[in-house]
Amino acid sequence: MKKVLTIAGSDCSGGAGIQADIKTITVHKMYAMSVITALTAQNTTGVYGIRETDAEFVAKQMDCVFTDIRPDAVKIGMIPNEKIIRVIAEKLKTYQVQDVVLDPVMISTSGSRLMSKDAQEALKEELFPLAAVVTPNLMEAEALCGFSVSTPCEMERAAEKIACYGSGAVLLKGGHLADGADDLLYEKGKYIWFSSKRIENPNTHGTGCTLSSAIACNLAAGYALERAIKNAKNYLTGALQDGLDLGAGSGPLNHMYRLPPFANGYPFR
Repeated sequence: MKKVLTIAGSDCSGGAGIQADIKTITVHKMYAMSVITALTAQNTTGVYGIRETDAEFVAKQMDCVFTDIRPDAVKIGMIPNEKIIRVIAEKLKTYQVQDVVLDPVMISTSGSRLMSKDAQEALKEELFPLAAVVTPNLMEAEALCGFSVSTPCEMERAAEKIACYGSGAVLLKGGHLADGADDLLYEKGKYIWFSSKRIENPNTHGTGCTLSSAIACNLAAGYALERAIKNAKNYLTGALQDGLDLGAGSGPLNHMYRLPPFANGYPFR
């Protein structure tokens, strides 16, 4: 069985963060492990509190994972401060980790800032060079680049600039484009566009976490990056199209939409 580690914050409402990652990894029939960087008090209406994990304890969690059940791929999500970022980078180098998918979670879907500006700079300096692919959305791309990113031309310009921070690829997610929802992969000077129809579903809590985790699963399965992204996008599209509607705000996806219904009720009794 392939193993995937998620390093991220916890979402008590289950739609994003560690919880979304574990659901995604599990339905890909892989073994999920987690290193928790923060606890959040949040739900579909917003983020109401954050408790950061001690950097030393993050390091201890990583040591426990890598010295016992080594993952085949790693997804990194929310990291709240500079010290934790530097600890994670140190451990990734120590254990010579490959196939790292970095989702630079800086701003929540509801608009809450989840990372300090000092941490943002450390993220670019320490973790971007270690990632096989970085997956910012348009708001995160603007924060990283310092200019507006709202058109395909601006996305190409932003992807080039973000790529300069690391040695891997950049997947710039176009879900917030005014027209369409096309994503752009920039790798080794080459642009690859993934055309997508906008799915009319207001419930998008955890889409970024889900996509990056699904990419990590596909890399763990041995797929090349472009195919891994296509497969992950297909999975995310299905989860959105399922139309799950929970909560008073932007609700979560149905990560389990691929699971067949049980013919005779629940199977475990």
